[in-house]
This record gives sequence, structure tokens and C-alpha cells, in this order.
Amino acid sequence: MPESWRVAVGHERRLSKIRRDVGGRLSRRPSARLAGVTADPEPPAPATRRWTAIDSAAGGLALDLGLYAAAAAFAGITAATSTLTPHRAWGALATAGYLLAALAVAGQFLARRRHAGTPLAGLGARWAVTGFAWATTTLLPLVTQSVQRAAGRTDRAQEEVMVVEHAGIRLAGHGTPYLGHDAIAALPPGEQLLGYTPYQPGMALFGLPRAVADAWWTDARIWFALVTAVVLAAAVATLRTVPGPVAPGRGPAVLRGVQAATVLPVCALTLATGGDDLPVLAICLLALALAAADRPGRAGLAVGAAGALKLFAWPVAVVLVCWAATRRAGLRAALGALGLPVLALLPALLVDRDALVENVLRFPLGHGLVTSPAQSPFPGHLIATALPAGRVVAAALLVTTGVAIAVRLLRRPPRTAVTTALICGYGLLAAILLMPSTRFGYLLYPIALLIWAPALAGRPALQRPGIRATSATRPAARA
Repeated sequence: MPESWRVAVGHERRLSKIRRDVGGRLSRRPSARLAGVTADPEPPAPATRRWTAIDSAAGGLALDLGLYAAAAAFAGITAATSTLTPHRAWGALATAGYLLAALAVAGQFLARRRHAGTPLAGLGARWAVTGFAWATTTLLPLVTQSVQRAAGRTDRAQEEVMVVEHAGIRLAGHGTPYLGHDAIAALPPGEQLLGYTPYQPGMALFGLPRAVADAWWTDARIWFALVTAVVLAAAVATLRTVPGPVAPGRGPAVLRGVQAATVLPVCALTLATGGDDLPVLAICLLALALAAADRPGRAGLAVGAAGALKLFAWPVAVVLVCWAATRRAGLRAALGALGLPVLALLPALLVDRDALVENVLRFPLGHGLVTSPAQSPFPGHLIATALPAGRVVAAALLVTTGVAIAVRLLRRPPRTAVTTALICGYGLLAAILLMPSTRFGYLLYPIALLIWAPALAGRPALQRPGIRATSATRPAARA
């Protein structure tokens, strides 16, 4: 072999060795690990597998039938036993709607048994039944009560409807939705509770139509329902733009999440008779959908809009900002999540600071002229009323829970929209159970957030526990 050939062969061998060494090192770089993680995601937790099995039984129809049947029983019991007249009126109409929906699902079962792939039992048909159920169990009772109220019935709305409408009238006339301490004290004792507006200033916008006309369509519940429907539609449309998981498809999970926010009895009853919580919930669900679409700026604006309506959205805002920080967009999300509520407070603060403090701080904390009637027998309320220094004990438990969640967020911030929704759901559930003054209806928040979480799943997570995210593994967030 000529000397030049031997030199060339030796050079090629050295190059091959270098390529092998470099290739081995590259295989240990984050980008290579990322490829392995994407191809082999973490297996779902046992609880997730159990829920998936229940949710997908008979193509989702089994849980649909159970939901509508149980809801019909709940509505019937409410119609027969509730001490609140608006609740009884809702139950009388909603029972029939839920029964009809259950019969429709039973028909879908039969169609599926005859032809497994029939569209009558497919996802589109399930959406149709859900829409029918919402129309008959929520919208029909809502419009009926609004019309009856406009005709002179005074027992066709819960107090929060009148509180929001009065706030809107005051906002239009005086620039602030709140009455001051002296003005509330001057009201008759039976009306002082209605003088308080324990919401953020943005909630008064739903009462502005009442300042224009006294008609059924200016009932605050009509506008609660309209905003809820539009925002949920936007959330569903947002999720359709997000690349979904390999299996199962996102469609059934989105439908289940929408059912939790619409036809679940606690949501249907709340919207038909009171309603102020449903727009807040829907906007929070939209914010989480935007997080799933990797839009931290828009997610911050959405949850900020919810926070400008009610304090229940503020914990969701905090968790979303922590998620956005893992996307290098914490400040962008915080500008909307925290900035919008602050901007909403400024006009009321400038017009009458004392009135704002009286309604937004003193009354919810139990230091108003009257106390909140929210006293459902959850652990926090039972501890506060049954034990010596019970309110202190309940407050300590609530603070301890909050500190534990804060530590978790600092040490292991959520890196996916799914984890964000789960932390929000379980955190709010713990807070509702431990608050000294709370209501059963507030459970709609954690229930809907937890059921919404599977719909937010995108492609397999970019990293596993123990793999630190780097610029190679964490894509830059969009707006």
C-alpha cells in the first residue's frame, strides 16, 4: 500500500473515532434526551387510568347516562325539598330536561349496540345532547324566571342577582358600584345585606343593562349566560388549535369539560338562579386553554379579566403566572393577570376608598355590619363554630394549606397546562373546605377545573421529572 494511502486510511479511522465520540456525547445532550422523552412519555398515574376507563366506557355514553340520570334525581329532590323558591322553580323544569337527555343517551346506547360506528352514538351526537340538556336545564329555567320576575314575581332570583344589578345602577350613576358604611347602616336591617357588593368592580358591568331598562332581558343572569356561552366557545376553539396527544383524542375530554361547566347540576342551578360564578369559571377555563396553546400573555389577560370580576380567580392567576415563568414569560403573564384587577379597582378607589374597603375587604372577612349567609357545613365552618377559638383554628389550617401550596409552586412550578389546572382545582377545593364561611355552590370551581384538565393535554411533556429544562428543551412562549 502506498504511503499516501496508509496516511489517508489512518486519517479516516481517526475521523470515525471522533464521530463516534461526538455522537455519544450528543446522545447525552438535552436535545437527544428530549427526543427520547417525546417518544416515550411518562405512563399515566393509576387515578388517571381509572378515570379514563370510566370516562371512555361505551364510548363515553355510560358516564353521560349516569350524569343525566343523577342530575334528574338531584333536580327532582331540589324541586320537592328546597327551601329557596328559585331553586324549586329550577328543579321543576330541569328534572324534565335531564330526563329527556337521559332518554336520548339511552337511545344512543341502543344505536351503538346495533351498529358500533353509527354517528348517532358518536361525538357529534353527544355534543348535540349536551347542548339540548343545557338549553332545557339552564337556559329555559333562566329565561322563565327572568320573564316571571319582570312580570312582578319577587321570588324568581337569588340575592346576588339584585346585588349585581344594583351595583351596575350605582356604577352608571355615581362612578362606583359600592355603598359606603354609613349608607349601608342607613338601610333597613332587612336590606343591609343587599347593600353590600362583595365582588370586584368588574362584576357591576353585568348590572349595567338594568340601569337602561327594567325588562326580562336586562336581568343580570341573561348576560351571565351570554358571556359564559361565548367564552366557553372560545375555549373550545382554542383547544382545537393545540396539537393533541397521540391517544386518546382530545375531543371527548373537551366535551366532558364543557359538560362540567354547563349541565352539571351545581353549574346549571347556579346560572339559572344566581349566576355570577359561571362567567368567572368560564374565563378561567379559557385562560387554561390559552396556556395549553402556549399563549402566556393572552392567558394572563384572560385570568386577569376573571380576577376583575371575583376574588376566586386570583389563586388561578397566581398559579398561571408560576406556569408562565417556566416558559420565560412570567412578567408578560403577570401584567395581565395582576394588572387588570388593579386597573379595575382604581376608579372605585379614587371615587370612594372607604366604600371599596367596606365591601371588598371588611364584609368578606366578617367585619361588616352584617355577616355573610354563606355557611355550608364544610370542615372549616364546623371547626369555626364548634371548637373553642374555632375561627382561629380554621384560619390556621387555611393558612397552612396556602403555605404548602406556595412552597410546592416555588420548588416545583407547573410546567404544563394540565398540572396548572390540577393545582388550581385541588387548591381551591382545599380552600373551600377549610373556609369558615362558604357555600356548596362554590364547589363548581374545583370540579370544573379538575375535569377540564384532561382536555388541556398536548403532546407528551418536554421533560420528565429530574431532567432540568434548558434553552434546548424549553421552546420560547408565544404571546
